[in-house]
Amino acid sequence: MRFKIAIIFLICLCCTPALLAQSQTKKSRAELEREKAEIQKRLLEFDQILKKTAETKKVSVGQLNVVNKQLQTRVNYINTLSREVRLIDTEIRETENKISALENDLKNMKEEYSGMIYTSSKLNQGMTMTAFVFSSSTFKQFYMRLKYLKQYSDARKKQVEQIEKTTAELAAQRENLETKKNEKQNILAQEQQQKQQLDKAKQEQQGIVNSLTKQEQDLRKQIAAAKKQQENLNRAIRAIIEEEIRRAEAEAKKANSTATRSSGSSIPLTPEAAALSSSFAGNRGKLPWPVESGFVSRPFGTHPHPTVKGVTEDNDGVDIQTTPNANVRAVFDGEVTKIFTVPGYGGTIVVKHGEYYTMYSKLKVISVKSGDKVTAKQVLGQVYTNKDGVAEVHFETWKGLTPMDPSIWLAGR
Repeated sequence: MRFKIAIIFLICLCCTPALLAQSQTKKSRAELEREKAEIQKRLLEFDQILKKTAETKKVSVGQLNVVNKQLQTRVNYINTLSREVRLIDTEIRETENKISALENDLKNMKEEYSGMIYTSSKLNQGMTMTAFVFSSSTFKQFYMRLKYLKQYSDARKKQVEQIEKTTAELAAQRENLETKKNEKQNILAQEQQQKQQLDKAKQEQQGIVNSLTKQEQDLRKQIAAAKKQQENLNRAIRAIIEEEIRRAEAEAKKANSTATRSSGSSIPLTPEAAALSSSFAGNRGKLPWPVESGFVSRPFGTHPHPTVKGVTEDNDGVDIQTTPNANVRAVFDGEVTKIFTVPGYGGTIVVKHGEYYTMYSKLKVISVKSGDKVTAKQVLGQVYTNKDGVAEVHFETWKGLTPMDPSIWLAGR
């Protein structure tokens, strides 16, 4: 009994790594397919954005931004395809090993079957099985020969069944191998096509950079103007939040007020506002984007200008380039606390989420009004498209009077 248990344990021990490897391969393939689908979706989005931007026939930084994003995403796509090829190569080797093992098993089984036939003929000395049984001299010998005949017949039947099963499995694995080889060729063809498109995009990128370099003087003026507009926007937002804080503190001093200032909070909050603030904080890295499609064209903080050397740009939020007329959405439940206009930033909406604030600028249409309660993904308005054909929403997140990087609050893309 112990011997049987030991044998079973050894078989399981041998099979487990193979089963785990097979499971891991399936998981990896599924992950790669999801990654490829997401990248293809993103490339399609960038193509649509670039097409709209290029309709103006004027080279712009916005056009360069989307081409740069295309390049980066296409490189990721090529890397994903390369990983898929390597994974298929591993599957091909595993399948070839299975085929080799099955061929060896089939050869051994056929040899064993031939040995059984040969041994049987030798033992019976040319007699038929029936004659062999009925030539018994005693009943005991008759019974033993009959039992031997059944065992021999069962063994041959099982051996034939195993040979047929192994032959079918071998054929299936050979077909599987051929499928994987064809699949590999298709992926290699896709990879080559993507590399050609990458080279074409690089040429387009260089052409845009060359054109923008010739416009450096105008770009410097635009950068200086944009800096002043950003400063005006920041002053307006800060003034709005300061007023909100003063109002909250005044309310907190009133009799029967439930508002309190918790540890680390920048503003006295009612229990309801404190719960909303806590919920907002708990969704860090999970908030939906303020637009359904697009990419970050200008990140948070200080960063170099894409074409004008030695010039940096400051950003207290992120700019997200999207398609013209795209809907701009609230990223979380809250209350519209202010709607105003800033030159260069168009319509602007500030939404309060407890002690947190989100701000949406560069809107051409506004669909809400001050005091409105909004929910996550509710449409606030539509994005403005500038004279260069660039549709871009400016988005900021603040905790009290401190601006934060919106990228760490939004769900990854």
